[in-house]
Amino acid sequence: MAGRPVFCLLAALLASAAPIEAQTLQPPASPELKLGEAGYYEAPAVNVLVFSNWYDGLFADSKISGVEIIQQGKRIATNGDVRLSSTPGQWDAIGRLVDRQVDAATGAITVTLEYPEHQWRYRIRSAKRGAAVAVSVILDQPVPAALAGKAGFNLEFLPSAYFHHSYMVDGRTGGFPLYPADAMIRTPERNAASGRAEGPGAEPTAMARGNRFVLAPEDPARRVSIQSNVEVQLFDGRNQAQNGWFVFRSLLPAGRTGTVVEWTIQPNSVPGWLRPPVIAHSQLGYTPDARKVATIELDRNDRRTLPARLLRIGEDGRMTPVETGSPKRWGDYLRYSYLQLDFSGVHQPGLYVLEYGDTRTAPFRIAADAYAGAWHPTMDVYFPVAMDHMFVNEGYRVWHGEAHRDDARQAPVSHEHIDLYAQGPTTDTRFKPGEHIPGLAVGGWFDAGDFDIRTQSQYQVIRSLVDSWERWRPTRDTTAIDWSRRRTEMHVPDGTPDLLQQIRHGTLQLVAQFDAVGHAIHGIVEPDVAQYTHLGDASTKTDGLIYDPSLKLGEERNGGSGTPDDRWAFTTKASALNYGSIAGLAAASRALAEVDPELSKKALAIATRTWAEEQSHAPDLYQYGNTTGGPLEAERFSAAVELLRATKDQRYVAAVQSAWPAIEKTFASNLRDAVAALPFMPASYRNGMIPAVRAYADATRTGAAANPFGVPITTGGWAGSGAVLGSALNAYALHKAFPDIMPADPVFRGIEFLLGHHPGSDISFVSGVGTVSKEVAYGNNRADFSFIAGGVVPGVLIIKPDFPENHEDWPFFWGENEYVIPEGAMWIELAHAAHELATQGAAAKAAPSKQ
Repeated sequence: MAGRPVFCLLAALLASAAPIEAQTLQPPASPELKLGEAGYYEAPAVNVLVFSNWYDGLFADSKISGVEIIQQGKRIATNGDVRLSSTPGQWDAIGRLVDRQVDAATGAITVTLEYPEHQWRYRIRSAKRGAAVAVSVILDQPVPAALAGKAGFNLEFLPSAYFHHSYMVDGRTGGFPLYPADAMIRTPERNAASGRAEGPGAEPTAMARGNRFVLAPEDPARRVSIQSNVEVQLFDGRNQAQNGWFVFRSLLPAGRTGTVVEWTIQPNSVPGWLRPPVIAHSQLGYTPDARKVATIELDRNDRRTLPARLLRIGEDGRMTPVETGSPKRWGDYLRYSYLQLDFSGVHQPGLYVLEYGDTRTAPFRIAADAYAGAWHPTMDVYFPVAMDHMFVNEGYRVWHGEAHRDDARQAPVSHEHIDLYAQGPTTDTRFKPGEHIPGLAVGGWFDAGDFDIRTQSQYQVIRSLVDSWERWRPTRDTTAIDWSRRRTEMHVPDGTPDLLQQIRHGTLQLVAQFDAVGHAIHGIVEPDVAQYTHLGDASTKTDGLIYDPSLKLGEERNGGSGTPDDRWAFTTKASALNYGSIAGLAAASRALAEVDPELSKKALAIATRTWAEEQSHAPDLYQYGNTTGGPLEAERFSAAVELLRATKDQRYVAAVQSAWPAIEKTFASNLRDAVAALPFMPASYRNGMIPAVRAYADATRTGAAANPFGVPITTGGWAGSGAVLGSALNAYALHKAFPDIMPADPVFRGIEFLLGHHPGSDISFVSGVGTVSKEVAYGNNRADFSFIAGGVVPGVLIIKPDFPENHEDWPFFWGENEYVIPEGAMWIELAHAAHELATQGAAAKAAPSKQ
């Protein structure tokens, strides 16, 4: 009985299918792009940046330059520039920025760049073309012969943004692969990005080619079209290296000048699109009496007035609203508008969530012990995993075997290396270039997401851990360390506080350097890019056998090997490194006095001897990159302070006093050392410090008003978690020494920033700490899209001029996501400091009045 009506309905639908389909093929015209006051092209939900950012020199390819696209709140494309490879990597050559001109009247941006080694300049010009941007490569001189067939205009798209998406090219269809699987072609030379140290080179073949591409036609948030006057090829850079991107590329024609390539790039603008609100707050929660402020981050076009609520969670799951008052407008910062909801008046312990409209946070606590265990993952997991020269085991999992048993070979002279290492004109040791330096295969931590031992990081961490020990004496013991067997077992107590064991491990490396060559060295790092890019088990980077040049490649005999995979030690003398190491060794001597008195005495003996030696001659001023120590005056001051704390010797009182006038000028950078000396200095020293303390406190108050989060937010190529940690610890040190001048508030603002109260998202930047924390990070396991609990990432990177970014879907942004050991140690300090201040505040409030 129902068959006939259904058939008729289907016929009617089929009859109307053609006009419906025709309408979907002719969408409304997209809004035109405009060149905004910030210097980039704008339309609803779309920004196109043209060299608003350029590589800061730390590494060649930071994925923050050239033509870039931000679409629906996500930066999906970058590196629109002339490059010399179809899948360029971190160490490939880049053009040097010469000039950038913005013509506000015409909406054109013209950028001049050059490859100086080839004496070749080129221009990239962008111009508005309705809803698109026309990008042209303009040559006043032809492509040099050496670059013919190599130079091409590239634009790279973020792979994770296009997983599970399709593309079309000249009407043909394709899909973006989840994992790279393209055919490779053999080449005479290896690409430096490949991670391969042996055998021939290989380059990926193009996935597709044509003159018109449409990316993700099915997804408005990812749809981008590229129309070119010359052929465009699509490559998957992940065939070359795990951190590669999807690269669209047009070769520059040889022998031609003028406009040689022109692309019309059209992102998909969505009128009325609004970025969802973000409720920035501490993922760990708050103590009952704490200041509690959530910052609501809004699209600037979001004019809605939505309810903001704090909800208390009951055992039965019921959400009960808690009175807080209404949020207040803070103002604009970067590209967003901000409201703030102050719920400081809520004291009752429990579980809570925050809501703004349809946006709801993950649950967080209000509890007296909110900060009590915040440092545990860092000490229990992150630092054990970072231990070099050890086998590190966690239950069923081996994090890495005994790494770098073959350390280390003397670096070649007059050599600029990777990762900001260099060797001067002499070795400054008794060893010849390439010769094995015995005794270095002990102690130390992997510096970051890679595996080098950076001495400057080692002594910074030692001093930070010693400060945590001396202030709070944490006796937590969850790690068994056996140095005789070179084995670390996580989650297994062994009777010694873990903090002291980590101090010992770092001290062993510093002592080994002085024993081996007589002074501090820059560090120990991989001999080539292929080893440097190694991911996974550090013990598989080298064969563990000392290199013997008399053996053939791959031959092994009597503990030697013909494979030159041993790491290099960079040994040029630098007084700044010596002073920094003196400070680390002197501090360690105090902490280790009971658990390892022999090492304690040796560390102090080296420190005092080296101090005296440094005073006997003009300083060695060799400097390169960030591996040769900090400013000399600052490093000398820290050495004097730590020696004073260790010995109480009046010679160091005089050294601290004489250094103070210079240190006062850079007080913000050195104040924790200056304050640490107070108990051992005369009253005049303290009195002389007060003007600097007042000035710093005033600057802190002024700086807190610059953004809604109340902390310093840096804008360099490395994001600013370290700066926030440093400023919070500065505030703690001054609050303890000068409580009438420096309040405790900046300490809590700092820890809340790390835990989620920051721009761009509400994620905790300490992996495993807080309800929602960093789970895709740049550790040595980054190719697994995973994390190391307790690691601290750099955090919010400001893509100039105004886009705060931290990717949780792509771990390879080292400037946003790379763990480094100094930040781990500072996090341990800050978590203790916040717990102490919160506990003391609660105790003071609970104490009966004396009146």
